[in-house]
Amino acid sequence: MAEITRWVRFRHQAETGFGQLTSSGISVHTGDMFSDARPSGRMLALHDVELLAPTQPTKIVALWNNFHALAAKLKSPEPPEPLYLLKAPTSVTAPGAVIRRPSTYEGKTTYEGELGIVIGRTCTAVAPEEAEAFIFGYTCTNDITAADILNRDPTFAQWARAKGFDGYGPFGPVIASGLDPASLVVRTILNGVERQNYAIADMIFSAQELVSKISHDMTLLPGDLICCGTSIGIGVMKEAINMVTVAIDGIGELTNEFRQ
Repeated sequence: MAEITRWVRFRHQAETGFGQLTSSGISVHTGDMFSDARPSGRMLALHDVELLAPTQPTKIVALWNNFHALAAKLKSPEPPEPLYLLKAPTSVTAPGAVIRRPSTYEGKTTYEGELGIVIGRTCTAVAPEEAEAFIFGYTCTNDITAADILNRDPTFAQWARAKGFDGYGPFGPVIASGLDPASLVVRTILNGVERQNYAIADMIFSAQELVSKISHDMTLLPGDLICCGTSIGIGVMKEAINMVTVAIDGIGELTNEFRQ
């Protein structure tokens, strides 16, 4: 099995950088994370930096109905091809950031813990067996949704608006490379109580199939993020202050606070 490496972006003394997370701290790198990363020899302590979202994606592709268990629970037919929307890149926020319900919305907001695929090379119309070479690694995502907006207008499902508010797309804190996504389990913890616990192996379309199929629709660029969809256990964040953690062993824990 390949060695797992964990990449982070950070801010340190007003400068933004990236590097590998090690047991000793962050090994700062220079160049480009996806094509020409080189260790600088400099180390930073984790507590001395502010972690940022690990990439700045040009697009965020978010899957719907991509798990056998959730499709069965909802009595929805399993799709013959991936069903997805695009989240606004401005929805991205950092691990640990406080997310606030927008002033224009007073309805329910849900969490959706998910696995995220991070693209490492420009990817157009690749075959499933080639897709692995275009995947840089995997991350934790929370596909936050303004649930009451989604179907409020009977003539138009408002996927982009419901999921595209500023701050509604946290992911990170790391991108883990060198692991098998099919072996992973996603857990979501809301205010200390586990709400989701599901296996990535239950996906209708595997990570490699998603990259292949989506790349036939649109070119995927380094740093782009594919949110693989969620499974059973989606729920509303009801408290005035909600602490949400998306945990994936082998990757890490993404924790954010959502305030009404």
